Amino acid sequence: MLHVIWHIVIGFVVGLLARALLPGGDQMGLIATTVLGVVGSVVGGFIGRLIKKPEPGAPFHPAGFFMALVGAILVLLVWRMVR
Repeated sequence: MLHVIWHIVIGFVVGLLARALLPGGDQMGLIATTVLGVVGSVVGGFIGRLIKKPEPGAPFHPAGFFMALVGAILVLLVWRMVR
């Protein structure tokens, strides 16, 4: 259970950073920002695994937070193009 809460908190921080690095007129609330960060983390993790597989037994990918931020920025760009 704590693992899920940690993902939500990190997702919120990543979503806030992505919105700060890519300013614009996005009308997103707390939940939408958190979802942006969590989805960005999944996208960033997928991209990170395509580039380099994590070491066996590693608890997380070394570029995890950075790739989550990159993924959140990509998701935000796609969101703006769809809207």
